[in-house]
Amino acid sequence: MPPVHTGAPVIPGASTPSSPAAPEPHSPGRPGYRRMSLALFAAGLATFALLYSTQALLPAISDGFGVTAGQASWTVSAATGALALFVLPLSALSERFGRTRMMTVSMLVAVGVGLLVPFAPNLEWLVALRAVQGAAIAGIPASAMAYLAEEVKPKALVGAIGLFVAGNSIGGMSGRLVTGWAAQAWGWRGGLLAVGVMALACAGAFLVMLPRARFFRPASLNPRAVGRTVAGHLRDPLLLRLYGIGALFMTVFGAVYTVIGYRLVEKPFSLGQGVIGSIFLVYLVGTVSSAAAGQLVARTGRRGALYLAVTTTALGLLLSLSDSLAAILAGLVLITAGFFAGHAVASAAVSRTATSGRAQASALYQSAYYLGSSAGGTLGALAYHSAGWAATVGIALLAVLGVVSITLYGSHAARVQRRPGALAAAR
Repeated sequence: MPPVHTGAPVIPGASTPSSPAAPEPHSPGRPGYRRMSLALFAAGLATFALLYSTQALLPAISDGFGVTAGQASWTVSAATGALALFVLPLSALSERFGRTRMMTVSMLVAVGVGLLVPFAPNLEWLVALRAVQGAAIAGIPASAMAYLAEEVKPKALVGAIGLFVAGNSIGGMSGRLVTGWAAQAWGWRGGLLAVGVMALACAGAFLVMLPRARFFRPASLNPRAVGRTVAGHLRDPLLLRLYGIGALFMTVFGAVYTVIGYRLVEKPFSLGQGVIGSIFLVYLVGTVSSAAAGQLVARTGRRGALYLAVTTTALGLLLSLSDSLAAILAGLVLITAGFFAGHAVASAAVSRTATSGRAQASALYQSAYYLGSSAGGTLGALAYHSAGWAATVGIALLAVLGVVSITLYGSHAARVQRRPGALAAAR
């Protein structure tokens, strides 16, 4: 049948009833962007509150089960280790089944296990449940970053990821504070239950507010294809540099916050455990700096933002060498602000750099990030017990120097690529 002409002029690019307007990526100021930001903020808060929920309770867990501090510490290591192990395979599943579905299932499993954790009959069960919880949590970070990279306008991506990281910082803080104060009233099991209930409320907010994915396209689950995608990311020089930056920033953070409690409980400070636990309120500074990372990149560029982040971190480390409590707290503020800004910038750059297999690219970043955390905590503690806080700061400053070196090399590589001779050779 020939087409029926209605006489109405056809305007190029205009939508018709049979050709709806293509959806636009979310951008600041739009209702969808606000809902998405709040949903992922709630996800980040629940994720890190659950992940570190036992860290402030290790002495009480040791007393409750009659185990050593080293044995009790497995309740933290099991969760973070499982996260690092499972983040890559779960990111591959998100490429096939979708970002929102992976985040939803991961959130529900993590919260469900979180409500069971307080009733663990012995340490073995507690460690096992924490490992399952960490594996479930692994499905959230990489999927969230890939979701944002697909659903948000590129210019708004750093800000959107910064808000997700801000939720992480508040979750890391609140998980320690809530468990500490609740445990003081109802014991360590009550502390863990309080965090589980808080995470349940966050999960409800996440499920209600998260907009559906509009730009996701399923990919194959072929293991060889996934392997090729991962290998491709590992051959990308820029991605490798970003993974190194994330790992080194987290090395600094892990070293500082693993050891600072040891320093403050000893002379000349002799602070109580409650006061030391309240120091995690400094994480609020990270909330502000990570959320502001987008504006920082817009003004200074990605490398400029990274230089500012490492400078801030290094100044904080040097300030923490003082024997003045006020100077140490000011140093922690600078370290935290620099770390979270650098992490937000690097993680957003990963999502923008990977044009395919974004979930795997983000997963590799997360694996490097948590390996840096483990390395920082271990090396920082060994250095402290060998030669004191100055040695821990020395380890952290070496990591800062590594970030500077990687960023300088990236700047040099970018200049070389822009030269006419390099462009001609590449053709």
